[in-house]
Amino acid sequence: MTKFRYTVTENDKELSVKELLRRNFHFSSRLMTKLKQQDLVTINGTPVRGWMTPAVGDELTVTLPEETCDYPPEDIPIDVIFEDSNLLVINKQPGYVVHPTKGKPTHTIANGIMKKMLDSNERYKIRFANRLDMNTSGLLIIAKNGFAQEHLIRQMKRDSVQKRYLAVVDGIISNDCGTIDNPIGRPDPNEVERWILPVADGGYDSITHYQVKERFESGYTLVELRLETGRTHQIRVHMASIGHPVTGDHLYNNGDPFLYRKLHGDFRRIEGAEEISTSHYIDRQALHAYYLSFVHPITGELLQLEAPLPDDIKKLIETIK
Repeated sequence: MTKFRYTVTENDKELSVKELLRRNFHFSSRLMTKLKQQDLVTINGTPVRGWMTPAVGDELTVTLPEETCDYPPEDIPIDVIFEDSNLLVINKQPGYVVHPTKGKPTHTIANGIMKKMLDSNERYKIRFANRLDMNTSGLLIIAKNGFAQEHLIRQMKRDSVQKRYLAVVDGIISNDCGTIDNPIGRPDPNEVERWILPVADGGYDSITHYQVKERFESGYTLVELRLETGRTHQIRVHMASIGHPVTGDHLYNNGDPFLYRKLHGDFRRIEGAEEISTSHYIDRQALHAYYLSFVHPITGELLQLEAPLPDDIKKLIETIK
């Protein structure tokens, strides 16, 4: 259970409890309401109301509310990179969606985390602070309370969370580095695919930086990618748009999927079927979220976390060499 403590100083004289909370902890209005409803704010151990004014030297304590989830627990491996009472960062394996959806109500990462939580005798609501596509592997952040999640979201909006990916893409990229600055949108709201779409037509500003790590004479390039924005399928769309789709990408290996279907028909399998890789060497898109850097919401520590390349991408690289 996460607690915050603050000792009232001379500079705080005449400030109410509510004003002290907002000044020192930056709690959201929603969280402030929960704290009030559950009597989770105390002065020297006694519950208080927001309008009360503490004295100099009083200890203000805030206990974050207990929450939980009701996802069915499943025995899905969870590879922990970092964990404490406020955060869980895992190295997500490919083949699993992050949380239950209408199309995939079970067998998700959330179900695996639920089992891990119960096995560890913990209790928290699973809050994903970032997302990865089903067949993208790598670092995934789970906030264990609302405060941690809100703090991380604010960092992401300020672009102070560094996200870096490694990908094998089709073709040999000639320039050593570059930036793709093209808005991405959903041309058809009934389809999952995204593509380059002007802002005037509903697209969102999207920026991806790439740097070549290695070129392979067999016709592939290993690139490192850094995101300034976090649009759905951003890396996959941006790399495909410059003629270098992520190797194995079942949606974007032919460039604009909407144009391709218009000219050649629907290349996809029926709804609910497994995604089919377009590569002979790997069973999914060769994309891995390998690096994250952000400030811990509670301790203020700068966390720099890495997840090693998974075996299937290592094998792909060995093969194309």
